[in-house]
Amino acid sequence: MNEKSGYTPTNYRTIRSRLAGVVVVPSVVLLVMWAVFSSYTLFDGFYMRSVASGVKATTIPSVEALAGLQKERQLTLEVLSNAEGVDRGGLGRQRSVTDEAVRKMRDAFTELSESAPQDTADRINALNSVLDELPQQRSRVDSGSANPQALYDYYNGLLDSGVALLSRQARLVPDSEASQAGVQAVTIFQTSDWLSRGATIGSRGLLNGTFTAPERVEFARLTGAYHSGLDSTIPFALEQPRVQYDALRGSTEYRTLLDLEGRIINGDATVTDVQWRAVASPVHDNLVGLAVTQARNASDLGLDKADSRVAAVLIGSLIALLAVVVGIVLALRISNRLVSKALVMRLASLREDTLRLAQERLPHIVARLRGGEQVDVHRDMPPLDYGNDEIGQVADAFNAAQYTAVAAAVKETQAREGVNRVFLDIAHRNQGLVHRQLKILDKLEREEEHPEQLDSLFQLDHLATRARRNAENLIILAGEQPGRQWRKPVRLSDVIRSAVAETEQYVRVKVNPVPDRALVGVAVADTIHLLAELVDNATAFSSPRSEVVIHSSAAQHGLVVEIEDHGLGMTQEERLQANAKLSNPPDFETMAFRGESRLGLFVVARLAARRGIKVELRDSPYGGTVALCVLPPNIVAPHNTAGDITETTQMPVRSFHDEYHGHTEDHPSFPVKVNPEVQEALNAGLRALVEPDMSTVAPAAVSAPDASVEAPPSAAPPAQDGKAPLPRRKKRQNLAPQLMQSSEEPPHAEPVTGERSAERTRDGFAAFQRGTRDARLTDDWRSEGAPSS
Repeated sequence: MNEKSGYTPTNYRTIRSRLAGVVVVPSVVLLVMWAVFSSYTLFDGFYMRSVASGVKATTIPSVEALAGLQKERQLTLEVLSNAEGVDRGGLGRQRSVTDEAVRKMRDAFTELSESAPQDTADRINALNSVLDELPQQRSRVDSGSANPQALYDYYNGLLDSGVALLSRQARLVPDSEASQAGVQAVTIFQTSDWLSRGATIGSRGLLNGTFTAPERVEFARLTGAYHSGLDSTIPFALEQPRVQYDALRGSTEYRTLLDLEGRIINGDATVTDVQWRAVASPVHDNLVGLAVTQARNASDLGLDKADSRVAAVLIGSLIALLAVVVGIVLALRISNRLVSKALVMRLASLREDTLRLAQERLPHIVARLRGGEQVDVHRDMPPLDYGNDEIGQVADAFNAAQYTAVAAAVKETQAREGVNRVFLDIAHRNQGLVHRQLKILDKLEREEEHPEQLDSLFQLDHLATRARRNAENLIILAGEQPGRQWRKPVRLSDVIRSAVAETEQYVRVKVNPVPDRALVGVAVADTIHLLAELVDNATAFSSPRSEVVIHSSAAQHGLVVEIEDHGLGMTQEERLQANAKLSNPPDFETMAFRGESRLGLFVVARLAARRGIKVELRDSPYGGTVALCVLPPNIVAPHNTAGDITETTQMPVRSFHDEYHGHTEDHPSFPVKVNPEVQEALNAGLRALVEPDMSTVAPAAVSAPDASVEAPPSAAPPAQDGKAPLPRRKKRQNLAPQLMQSSEEPPHAEPVTGERSAERTRDGFAAFQRGTRDARLTDDWRSEGAPSS
């Protein structure tokens, strides 16, 4: 958490996603509700169909099995009456039919019991337990040991268990109409059982010739029960069973049955068993058929209702799903339209305008302010207008922020301009002081003849030259151009030598042959300055005993100058960073804020960008670093326009102090106009100064740009004016003994033996002084803009 502002960063989602969430959440709730409702109703429909199918699969076999048990009961009691004319073979045939029907019923109940409720399973188990006693009861009948009343009660209990099971199954159907139809089917079957029981009692009484009082009462009760059951059930039964019942009531058997029932109840002894069985059995079979028809139609009704419910649920679910999906789509479209028009588009436009302000307008205005232009904020930065709502208030906040930023940029630009003016003023003052100092040193050098004093002046002259370059660095950093200019083209060799002359350790620099090409005058000063900075870096970051070699060549696209040192080199990261600065120079303020101290590379980058020069640092194959400079064709002058080398060359000259003591640091430079008439005088004077001590010069000093200056082995004859004549140069006659040897390891320098006479020293300095004076007095020394110390 930010302690100052109290702001806790939070990963907020986009407005579109958040508003979409507002729409999606209710939509998801609706989908969940639809799924739950559809699942429930579909489950209810499939459950209803499953129950109806189970009831249908068990009711028909159960009715057939129970009807067979009814007939077996009647035949069994007839056999037990021992009356004449009883068909005992019919009982055996009926038992076979009953066993097959019971087997089918048990198989159907076995499948049902796996998924049936507990109470239904209990009733199935109870029925099976009673059925398990059927073989035992039959064996008693066959052995003649059976009690008719006990056997009658057993069959009645067995049938009551079956009827109870069927009644429970009918009530399990979820649909009320189908369930009611199933209960009615069970009731019709129960009436048929009551008829069967009455027929059994009537047949036994008729066979015995008389009815006992209990038998007559039971007969009357059963007869009234089945008639009452039919009268209360049939009117509400399904259509087909009602039609069948109407047909049954109009039949002769049914009317005869009613007549015989009345006569038996009234005690008419003329009714025979044959008459009774002839009408009771057909009516019983019709009632059983009527119960089966009602059960089958009730099961079909339950299946139809279940199928209709499933279809209705599917259609309703699909319609509800379609309605939910359409509602979600419409809600998303409306929300997207609302978000797009009212929020997202306006916010996107505000974002684009703000980015355009931050990335284009504001930097452009800042650049104009830095360029000194006057800026009208209201014209160049019109305010963002997005209405008066919350987005408009945000836009107003951006307006306030941009005005504050522009005001800060104005103040910063004004402050920078003030600092830059002070910076330039100091740089110009330093440059003016250095120029004045160089003029004074130039005058003192022309007038001084004392060797040691002249040596000190040369050192001061070189230090002043370096100070001038530092002053020019300040001007370059301030964004302006130094004052040194050349009007005519200058040869590349003179440019390179002038750059070497401005470095501190110029004696360590070896310049290989330079192509005969020239640079246009306007680019000479910047090129000299750029090469001088690179050479200075090469000498500063390499061993004092190593050389810095300058290679140059002409290329297809300009000139190539390579400055190679044998130092420690740079790491890959440092080299990449340096090349990035050289290819794209950063702002000086940025470098100052980051505390970077390598201002030389920054100056080189500024000069290279100004003249289109490509500078790149590479690894040297011999160790160290190679600074590759590619001078573009637009600053390379044609061959026939280069100025004379005597007009523009600026070369370093060793001082007497450096040659005599063999030092390699703080070497002064002496700008010399190399005129053909005075060249020999300069060389002769220098040779006269350094000839006695050449044996002590280090190899690096001998290979310096002025190492070709040589002196004779013997003294020259006196001249006409009483002074020694100018010596003549002979090739390799004054090489140091170390360089004359063929050994790879140069021997140590021999100590100086002998002393230089005062007269000879005086004569040498005099000759050298005259040569330098003649060089300075050459016409147009300053007029052509030659580099001055």
